[in-house]
Amino acid sequence: MHLLATPVVSETIDVVGRSSIDLNSFECRDITRSSIVQRVCYDRARRHLIVAVKGAYDQYCDLPAETYDALLGAPSMGGFFNRHIRPASGARFACPN
Repeated sequence: MHLLATPVVSETIDVVGRSSIDLNSFECRDITRSSIVQRVCYDRARRHLIVAVKGAYDQYCDLPAETYDALLGAPSMGGFFNRHIRPASGARFACPN
């Protein structure tokens, strides 16, 4: 019996204020339980988070895995994101150009 292999196709997205990013190294999850957060992608090795909010992707850098895990487990993902990740993007989680 032969198994057919589906070719791996890499996904590329456009991030607000940045160039396109290849999601090959990211673990992505579509979010259905939040009215704010639509999708999250996290690269544990590089500690980069990409979040889709209202159809636009934003990137956050040097985000600890514990913060990502807390986001996924939060009763309100949108509330957690708005309190702990988004406001810090200008400083703490800002990505270098």
